[in-house]
Amino acid sequence: MLGGKSIRVNGAECGVESLFLGAVTSLGGFLFGYDTGQISGMLIFEDFQRRFATGPVGENGIREWVPIIQSTMVSLMSIGTLIGALSGAYTADWWGRRRSLAFGVVLFIIGNIIQITAMESWIHMMMGRWVAGLGIGNLSVGVPMFQSECAPREIRGAVVASYQLLITFGILISNIINYGVRHIQGSDASWRIVIGLGIFFSIPLGIGILLVPESPRWLAGRQDWDGARMSIARLRGMKHDPNNALVETDISEMFKIIKEESSVGVGSWAECFTGKGGSAGIPKVVYRTILGMFLHFTQQWTGVNYFFYYGATIFQSAGVDDPIVTQLILGAVNVVMTFLGLYIVEKFGRRGPLFIGGAWQAVWLAVFAAIGTALPPQENRVSGIVMIVSACMFIASFASTWGPICWVVIGETFPLRTRAKQASLSTAGNWLGNFMISFLTPIATSGISFSYGFVFAGVNLAGALGVYFFLYESRMLSLENVDRMYGDPSIKPWNSRKWTPPGYIDRRTKDEKYIPEGEHVRDGVRGSVGSDNTAVPGEADVHHDQQRTKSRPGSDGVPTTEQHEQAVLRNA
Repeated sequence: MLGGKSIRVNGAECGVESLFLGAVTSLGGFLFGYDTGQISGMLIFEDFQRRFATGPVGENGIREWVPIIQSTMVSLMSIGTLIGALSGAYTADWWGRRRSLAFGVVLFIIGNIIQITAMESWIHMMMGRWVAGLGIGNLSVGVPMFQSECAPREIRGAVVASYQLLITFGILISNIINYGVRHIQGSDASWRIVIGLGIFFSIPLGIGILLVPESPRWLAGRQDWDGARMSIARLRGMKHDPNNALVETDISEMFKIIKEESSVGVGSWAECFTGKGGSAGIPKVVYRTILGMFLHFTQQWTGVNYFFYYGATIFQSAGVDDPIVTQLILGAVNVVMTFLGLYIVEKFGRRGPLFIGGAWQAVWLAVFAAIGTALPPQENRVSGIVMIVSACMFIASFASTWGPICWVVIGETFPLRTRAKQASLSTAGNWLGNFMISFLTPIATSGISFSYGFVFAGVNLAGALGVYFFLYESRMLSLENVDRMYGDPSIKPWNSRKWTPPGYIDRRTKDEKYIPEGEHVRDGVRGSVGSDNTAVPGEADVHHDQQRTKSRPGSDGVPTTEQHEQAVLRNA
């Protein structure tokens, strides 16, 4: 039904079904955010502490948390997500992207059921969080990859960034619910309601994923070209015209790379770290593996979950009257600024925002740590206010840069042969960093208090430098042309924004004209590019050639049409 409708978005023809796919799959980010945000408030709920805390009884008559138990309770979910992220590469390749995501939803629901049934055993609760983490880890790999493979390149950045938007929305909703139930004193409803609603929120994703098409790139990798064609047609809003010239262009563009990679099969884990075997001819495989893991490990060590996992505890110790209100403020800033991030990622690309964001975040974390250390907020109310403002400024930058853009980068950086495994490794790096933050924070803050913020400031500076020297700009490039860019030795990360593939057509413009080889328009002006002299006929946009012809295989098995070949020659 939706597959036959299209609209122009960002100046390009996009199927309504591709927008629906982006919206539905982004609910995986909502579950991620909801599960992240709920634990911060639950740790200070009276009934939750009475049942699961194991420390001495405090002045309020409630048991206190032992740091190691609190760390384990929070962080074991990250161990589950780490395992889920690694196994997600297998399920995504074996079962397909859709069924793999459905499996992740099932695991999340099972984990939440285990948590709801916990009575007074912190181990029971912890195991439920671990199982739910398996599902979240699976989704965190599958959703950005699925979105990247299905979204038209003109809106790919915004679609994948919507995953981060829904993470922030999930965090905010969990904070609102925590705020609403916080006064249900002495009742297990305060925390069982919070966990139970997670099951309710997962149902739309479980149903919606069954209604969207499979990834055309996964189908093409399996040599199911008829399925890939129909999937692209649905995503382009041309379900009733699968031989449309625009569909042909996407198929042709995809075929050139997939033909080379599929001839040697699916890449192994070893190839991700050696670049040998079947990946020997693919440029910078190891480089891209390390880059993806670095970015996602660093994303966690920016310090964002220092606030979202333990924010209520941190601001409670800082003398804030109602720390859950502070969490609501941080959550609201997170959501609002992520909307700005959707604009930034398409307008300014990937490199610039990540570099500037890292530097900006370092400044405000240094202010947070310096004020908290020099003027303890328990003794100085103004100090506490400045710390809250600093935290908001940090969150504002993270939400509009490092939060969404890191997910965009892993969705569009890796070659098809090893894409699932490299995306899995990158996401595993994210969850490894997440585990370390969630486990070490209670221990570190009990020892060095707010000076812990200086550690995060240093990591943000390191992240900004890493982006400048190693990350290539992939804005407005097809996934296949990202491979070509990494393979051109004349292109360096710091000048990659100026590179445009030979024969590139900006499909956002209605007056589409051929851009000669050796010139670029990716940033709105022409200029010189690298020395790649390879013709790329699949890049020619033949949107205005709408003759319907019967699909036939070319001499090498390429699914193409005579009309498409003629249109390519005219544009070449």
